[in-house]
Amino acid sequence: MTDPTPEPDGPTADDRPTVDEPTIALAQIRVEPGEIEANVDRAIAAVSRAAARGASIVALPELFNVGYFAFDLYARKAEPFEGETFTRLREAAADHEIAVLAGSIVEDLAATDSVETPADEGLANTAALFDADGELRLVYRKHHLFGYDSAESELLVPGERIETASIGPFTVGVTTCYDLRFPELYRELIDAGADLLLVPSAWPYPRIEHWRTLSQARAIENQCYVATINGSGAFDEATLLGRSSVYDPWGVPLASAGDDPALVLADVDPDRVAAVREEFPALADRRL
Repeated sequence: MTDPTPEPDGPTADDRPTVDEPTIALAQIRVEPGEIEANVDRAIAAVSRAAARGASIVALPELFNVGYFAFDLYARKAEPFEGETFTRLREAAADHEIAVLAGSIVEDLAATDSVETPADEGLANTAALFDADGELRLVYRKHHLFGYDSAESELLVPGERIETASIGPFTVGVTTCYDLRFPELYRELIDAGADLLLVPSAWPYPRIEHWRTLSQARAIENQCYVATINGSGAFDEATLLGRSSVYDPWGVPLASAGDDPALVLADVDPDRVAAVREEFPALADRRL
């Protein structure tokens, strides 16, 4: 199911319906280069709308506040983990009683005090997962930094830690965008118990087939839910292709969007992963 208008404020969390299965929401918001306040306002509105639609978790795109391709703004717009962007998303999670994956920001590692960092200084592409009480449950700093026609690998420090977190009935793992091309990372998350993988991204045209194929492949080979959350919008040198999608443990697409702003919603069955793995036990046949 896709709601093509996620940006305006929706009903309050108190108006949201009750559903039999958890609903995941992917907030494919419009990202304007360097417009931090406007972009975060859109993110907060999407959180509100997702909660009103009955979602138990909502995920935002990669570098949704500054814009992935705004490389010249990374240093100026970087924030500590305790900065305004994550603070506002943490508060929105608690206010609307919904878990929030705050896609990612450019984190100033030297200025961060509250969480462990991989370096004493530098910048990182950092995502944070807050539960429905606004409590921090997971931090993921992008492991694989993009170098092809991109300044990311020159400007940022790669992450080193892999974490999972229990959110409702799911064990959630997080990777970011270019990480999709490195299947061994996903095996580590599966071995750590993950059955729902969230992938905030800033995937541009023209690589549509790569986006679809890699996302679907990670679901098929790991027999888990994979949700890929992309942004919408244009930069000087690239245009985001959108197409945020949710895949089930067979790799079947449950919901997806085009390239315009949208709220993608899909009901996810917490028992489905175990059932698929029992029916077709490919993971049990691995030779390590």
